[in-house]
Amino acid sequence: MTTPRPSTALSADEARRIALRAQGFLGSPDRRAGVRGVLRHLGAVQLDTISVLARSHELIPYARLGAVGRRTVEDAYWKDTHAFEYWSHAACILPVEEWPHFAFRRRAYRDRPHWSHDLPEGTYEQVIKQLRAEGPLTATELGGAKRTSEWWDWSGTKVAVERALMYGEVVCVERRGWKRVYDLAERAIPPALLHDELDDAECLRRLVRLAGRSLGVGTRADIADYHRLKGEQVEAVIADSGLVPVTVEGWAKPAWADPEALATPARGRHRTTLLSPFDSLVWERARTERIFGFTHRLEAYVPKPKRVHGYFAMPVLAGGRLVGRVDPAREGRVLVAKQVTLDGPKAVAPVAQALAEAASWVDCTDVRVERVSAPELRAPLAQEVARLVS
Repeated sequence: MTTPRPSTALSADEARRIALRAQGFLGSPDRRAGVRGVLRHLGAVQLDTISVLARSHELIPYARLGAVGRRTVEDAYWKDTHAFEYWSHAACILPVEEWPHFAFRRRAYRDRPHWSHDLPEGTYEQVIKQLRAEGPLTATELGGAKRTSEWWDWSGTKVAVERALMYGEVVCVERRGWKRVYDLAERAIPPALLHDELDDAECLRRLVRLAGRSLGVGTRADIADYHRLKGEQVEAVIADSGLVPVTVEGWAKPAWADPEALATPARGRHRTTLLSPFDSLVWERARTERIFGFTHRLEAYVPKPKRVHGYFAMPVLAGGRLVGRVDPAREGRVLVAKQVTLDGPKAVAPVAQALAEAASWVDCTDVRVERVSAPELRAPLAQEVARLVS
């Protein structure tokens, strides 16, 4: 494939602003579109089991819209078939309009020759029959998710329903107590979208275009990572995706941008907020370092003695920069900032603002600041938080 010559040169600051606007952090948020608007704008919202202040899929719209009600968030995702859960960047909530775009992945799963779990004969058919008669159901309601107490030791029922989800015959239509709720795709997906008619190239072309729009500007690796595509898959379709080649100051590799993002300067009000470590603004480490000069790593799975910033360190976004991070916890109605890393004294005020707003959102009436990377900044931070919370 011949790559067109870039016609636009972006400064590092312009690229950063384009990325922030594309992710919903620059300019006035579209409150009328709400949580569903955020989901469609991003194209994917990652799910994760960890819940400190809230679960990650709740933190994503909060970071962009402010203190939207948590029940409102769940209803926006799941009511009236506006979304489904599938494998994208990871396990993600996806706009229902994207169902046809994942036909390539469903076909790949159907053609997969080997699986890590055995599927007992007749179990798949029984699961489909039960869902047709009784669904929507959790794996427990289908007959049990586990064969033993070991977390990875799935029952035949769980293996079957997860296989059906990958194939696209079954859909996860909501999470109930963090359990997947399954239903038949023929019931859950609107008829106009329930098809696998797009060939692989068209699926990939559309996903690359959507990823580029959600990123604003990115390298091929950035774009591939958004929906976990292979590099060669992106390479095969990017020239026909509608994205345009650009150069970015300080970026060693070629980049591609959403032409609409280039049409108007990225200006507007910056959001100050705590970010989920699974937020799509920061979920690709190399991109985060390239754009923000900020090394982001989730340490939840790092042995405690080796953690640098804490179990669930949340980056703090302010003024279009990542100015620090907070490892939070809750004790009753107290939000505890167990460990705070600040990028100098100027970060005190925005980090305090982010903490105070987060506390209000999760119905905490007080904030306690424990450790701060620069001990001399602990008292100013605690004082500013107290002023905002009182």
